[in-house]
Amino acid sequence: MIRFSPSGSRRASLRLLLLLAVSNTAMATGAAGTAVDAARLAAAGTETANWIQHGRTQDEQRYSPLNQISGDNVEDLGLAWYLDLGTKRGLEGTPLVVDGVMYFTGEWSKAYAVDARSGKLLWENDLNVDRDRGQYGCCDIVNRGMAMWNGKVYVGTFDGRLVALDAATGEVVWDTLTVDLSRPYTITGAPRVVKGKVLIGNGGAELGVRGYVSAYDAETGEMAWRFYTVPGDPSKPFESPILEKAAATWDPSGKYWEVGGGGTVWDSMAYDPELDLLYIGVGNGSPWNK
Repeated sequence: MIRFSPSGSRRASLRLLLLLAVSNTAMATGAAGTAVDAARLAAAGTETANWIQHGRTQDEQRYSPLNQISGDNVEDLGLAWYLDLGTKRGLEGTPLVVDGVMYFTGEWSKAYAVDARSGKLLWENDLNVDRDRGQYGCCDIVNRGMAMWNGKVYVGTFDGRLVALDAATGEVVWDTLTVDLSRPYTITGAPRVVKGKVLIGNGGAELGVRGYVSAYDAETGEMAWRFYTVPGDPSKPFESPILEKAAATWDPSGKYWEVGGGGTVWDSMAYDPELDLLYIGVGNGSPWNK
């Protein structure tokens, strides 16, 4: 069980507390994550020693079949190690555990890798997020996690970038801007990887942006496609027939498109490999005065 807990009401830090039931988890290695591919993601539910994607399985069930901890021995659990992250801001990321290494994100989209057995910090990367973007966050400068593929971990940053990091070193492999910085977009959600594409949405619906989800090539960072969740300016061509149909249900008298429309894909996504379908959840609409 992983718990983020304040170290005291007047202390200036949060600590990562880890309560362990020791299993045969592999020790951390410099090659961690290199074997994460489509087959391994699809079979993630069979790996009891790892948590290799945000919801554990591609359908985001988040269920762990581990049974070492029970009502009979839970009172024997104790603190194995802790890592002081030096912050009192929000920590909401779901860690990944891959081949003995725990990968997770902190405030301002900072990225970390830790030896899951000893708690030793293997690397960290600040990612140099523009702190001025903090004014656009509805719910603190949080980040909800990472994705992994072929030796790289992926992080969406608060200032709208998607960044690929070398899983062994934490060094930046590529860095791609995914939003229009003239609008109050943010990213706090975790990326997902499907068929070699990294999927990322964004937040900001309450401040007036247009929602969408984008897919980027996992190796190069080039955008493969983008799907908008709400229609845009009806005087311009619609990106798809679906949006043209949706536009007929929106009242144009308030010019909803000038404030974006909302509907941001700020986190929830799940993939069904059998049907080859991606399911996405959207946030609120952007209000406007008629």
